[in-house]
Amino acid sequence: MSIREHIFLVGMAGCGKTSLGSRAAQHLGVPYVDTDQRLSEIMGMSVNDIYAALGEEFFRNAETAVLAELAGLTPAVISTGEGTVLTEDNITIMRNHGTIIFVDRPLDQILSDIKMDRRPTLRGGTHEVVIEQYGQRIGFYRSAADYRFDNSRGFVYGLSGLIELINSIQASYNELPVLQGGLCL
Repeated sequence: MSIREHIFLVGMAGCGKTSLGSRAAQHLGVPYVDTDQRLSEIMGMSVNDIYAALGEEFFRNAETAVLAELAGLTPAVISTGEGTVLTEDNITIMRNHGTIIFVDRPLDQILSDIKMDRRPTLRGGTHEVVIEQYGQRIGFYRSAADYRFDNSRGFVYGLSGLIELINSIQASYNELPVLQGGLCL
Protein backbone atom coordinates (compact mmCIF):
# COMPACT_ATOMS: atom_id res chain seq x y z
CA MET A 1 0.00 0.00 0.00
CA SER A 2 1.06 3.57 -0.43
CA ILE A 3 -0.42 6.69 1.08
CA ARG A 4 -1.07 9.91 -0.83
CA GLU A 5 0.04 12.31 1.88
CA HIS A 6 1.93 12.14 5.13
CA ILE A 7 0.10 11.14 8.29
CA PHE A 8 1.39 13.31 11.15
CA LEU A 9 0.75 12.04 14.67
CA VAL A 10 0.69 14.71 17.39
CA GLY A 11 0.05 14.50 21.12
CA MET A 12 1.55 14.34 24.56
CA ALA A 13 4.57 12.25 25.42
CA GLY A 14 3.27 8.81 26.35
CA CYS A 15 0.09 9.01 24.28
CA GLY A 16 1.21 6.28 21.85
CA LYS A 17 2.45 8.21 18.80
CA THR A 18 5.67 6.22 18.41
CA SER A 19 4.47 2.74 19.37
CA LEU A 20 1.23 2.96 17.37
CA GLY A 21 2.72 4.93 14.48
CA SER A 22 5.60 2.54 13.86
CA ARG A 23 3.41 -0.55 14.01
CA ALA A 24 0.65 0.99 11.86
CA ALA A 25 3.20 1.98 9.21
CA GLN A 26 4.67 -1.52 9.29
CA HIS A 27 1.20 -3.07 8.90
CA LEU A 28 0.36 -0.72 6.02
CA GLY A 29 3.73 -1.23 4.34
CA VAL A 30 4.60 2.47 4.32
CA PRO A 31 7.62 4.35 5.67
CA TYR A 32 7.70 5.47 9.29
CA VAL A 33 9.69 8.36 10.77
CA ASP A 34 9.90 9.67 14.31
CA THR A 35 10.95 13.34 14.16
CA ASP A 36 12.88 13.13 17.43
CA GLN A 37 14.82 10.08 16.19
CA ARG A 38 15.49 11.80 12.85
CA LEU A 39 16.78 14.92 14.60
CA SER A 40 18.98 12.76 16.81
CA GLU A 41 20.43 10.99 13.74
CA ILE A 42 21.19 14.29 12.01
CA MET A 43 22.82 15.85 15.08
CA GLY A 44 24.61 12.73 16.29
CA MET A 45 23.27 13.40 19.79
CA SER A 46 20.32 12.23 21.82
CA VAL A 47 17.29 14.51 21.90
CA ASN A 48 17.92 15.11 25.61
CA ASP A 49 21.53 16.12 24.89
CA ILE A 50 20.49 18.45 22.05
CA TYR A 51 17.93 20.08 24.30
CA ALA A 52 20.33 20.41 27.25
CA ALA A 53 23.39 21.59 25.27
CA LEU A 54 21.78 23.84 22.68
CA GLY A 55 18.52 24.93 24.30
CA GLU A 56 14.85 24.84 23.47
CA GLU A 57 14.96 27.52 20.75
CA PHE A 58 17.61 25.62 18.79
CA PHE A 59 15.70 22.38 19.31
CA ARG A 60 12.41 23.87 18.02
CA ASN A 61 14.14 25.38 14.96
CA ALA A 62 15.82 22.05 14.21
CA GLU A 63 12.48 20.29 14.62
CA THR A 64 10.99 22.62 11.98
CA ALA A 65 13.90 21.85 9.63
CA VAL A 66 13.29 18.11 10.07
CA LEU A 67 9.58 18.54 9.24
CA ALA A 68 10.48 20.59 6.15
CA GLU A 69 12.88 17.84 5.04
CA LEU A 70 10.31 15.09 5.59
CA ALA A 71 7.62 17.04 3.73
CA GLY A 72 9.54 16.52 0.49
CA LEU A 73 10.01 12.78 0.93
CA THR A 74 7.78 9.81 0.15
CA PRO A 75 4.58 10.04 2.21
CA ALA A 76 5.01 8.32 5.56
CA VAL A 77 3.49 7.94 8.99
CA ILE A 78 5.36 10.52 11.06
CA SER A 79 5.37 10.73 14.86
CA THR A 80 6.17 14.21 16.08
CA GLY A 81 7.61 15.45 19.34
CA GLU A 82 5.18 16.52 22.02
CA GLY A 83 5.98 20.21 21.49
CA THR A 84 5.88 20.26 17.70
CA VAL A 85 2.46 21.94 17.58
CA LEU A 86 3.74 24.87 19.65
CA THR A 87 5.39 26.31 16.53
CA GLU A 88 2.98 27.70 13.93
CA ASP A 89 5.40 26.97 11.08
CA ASN A 90 5.28 23.29 12.03
CA ILE A 91 1.50 23.24 11.89
CA THR A 92 1.62 24.92 8.47
CA ILE A 93 4.12 22.37 7.14
CA MET A 94 2.03 19.47 8.42
CA ARG A 95 -1.25 20.89 7.06
CA ASN A 96 0.29 21.57 3.65
CA HIS A 97 1.79 18.09 3.33
CA GLY A 98 -0.58 15.72 5.02
CA THR A 99 -3.19 14.93 7.62
CA ILE A 100 -2.72 15.65 11.31
CA ILE A 101 -4.04 13.12 13.80
CA PHE A 102 -4.13 14.02 17.49
CA VAL A 103 -3.46 10.80 19.43
CA ASP A 104 -5.49 11.49 22.56
CA ARG A 105 -4.91 9.38 25.63
CA PRO A 106 -6.31 10.08 29.09
CA LEU A 107 -3.89 11.86 31.39
CA ASP A 108 -4.07 9.16 34.07
CA GLN A 109 -2.94 6.54 31.53
CA ILE A 110 -0.08 8.76 30.35
CA LEU A 111 1.03 9.29 33.95
CA SER A 112 0.93 5.56 34.68
CA ASP A 113 3.61 4.66 32.16
CA ILE A 114 5.46 7.73 30.93
CA LYS A 115 9.24 7.53 31.22
CA MET A 116 10.20 11.09 32.05
CA ASP A 117 13.96 10.60 31.77
CA ARG A 118 13.51 10.03 28.02
CA ARG A 119 11.66 13.33 27.48
CA PRO A 120 13.72 16.52 27.20
CA THR A 121 10.99 18.80 28.53
CA LEU A 122 10.15 16.43 31.39
CA ARG A 123 13.61 15.24 32.44
CA GLY A 124 13.91 15.43 36.20
CA GLY A 125 10.27 16.47 36.39
CA THR A 126 7.34 15.17 38.34
CA HIS A 127 3.82 14.11 37.51
CA GLU A 128 2.77 17.68 38.31
CA VAL A 129 4.96 18.89 35.43
CA VAL A 130 3.24 16.43 33.08
CA ILE A 131 -0.17 17.60 34.28
CA GLU A 132 0.85 21.23 33.75
CA GLN A 133 2.16 20.55 30.22
CA TYR A 134 -0.98 18.60 29.37
CA GLY A 135 -3.10 21.59 30.40
CA GLN A 136 -0.92 23.99 28.40
CA ARG A 137 -0.80 21.87 25.23
CA ILE A 138 -4.14 20.11 24.90
CA GLY A 139 -5.68 23.08 23.09
CA PHE A 140 -2.78 23.19 20.61
CA TYR A 141 -3.24 19.50 19.77
CA ARG A 142 -6.99 19.89 19.30
CA SER A 143 -6.75 23.00 17.12
CA ALA A 144 -3.96 21.62 14.91
CA ALA A 145 -5.58 18.25 14.28
CA ASP A 146 -7.70 17.17 11.35
CA TYR A 147 -8.74 14.11 13.38
CA ARG A 148 -8.77 13.21 17.06
CA PHE A 149 -7.92 9.57 17.74
CA ASP A 150 -8.99 8.09 21.09
CA ASN A 151 -6.20 5.88 22.39
CA SER A 152 -7.75 4.97 25.72
CA ARG A 153 -8.49 1.28 25.15
CA GLY A 154 -5.01 -0.21 25.06
CA PHE A 155 -2.43 -1.00 22.41
CA VAL A 156 -4.32 -3.68 20.42
CA TYR A 157 -7.46 -1.55 20.06
CA GLY A 158 -5.34 1.52 19.46
CA LEU A 159 -3.36 -0.10 16.67
CA SER A 160 -6.39 -1.51 14.86
CA GLY A 161 -8.23 1.80 15.26
CA LEU A 162 -5.33 3.86 13.93
CA ILE A 163 -4.93 1.56 10.91
CA GLU A 164 -8.66 1.84 10.25
CA LEU A 165 -8.50 5.65 10.50
CA ILE A 166 -5.53 5.88 8.13
CA ASN A 167 -7.29 3.58 5.65
CA SER A 168 -10.45 5.70 5.81
CA ILE A 169 -8.41 8.88 5.24
CA GLN A 170 -6.79 7.28 2.20
CA ALA A 171 -10.17 6.07 0.91
CA SER A 172 -11.56 9.60 1.20
CA TYR A 173 -9.00 10.76 -1.38
CA ASN A 174 -10.61 8.39 -3.87
CA GLU A 175 -14.02 9.96 -3.20
CA LEU A 176 -12.96 13.45 -4.20
CA PRO A 177 -14.55 14.75 -7.40
CA VAL A 178 -12.34 14.64 -10.47
CA LEU A 179 -12.24 17.70 -12.68
CA GLN A 180 -12.24 16.86 -16.38
CA GLY A 181 -12.74 19.52 -19.01
CA GLY A 182 -14.24 21.89 -16.48
CA LEU A 183 -16.78 19.34 -15.18
CA CYS A 184 -16.85 17.80 -11.75
CA LEU A 185 -17.60 14.12 -11.99
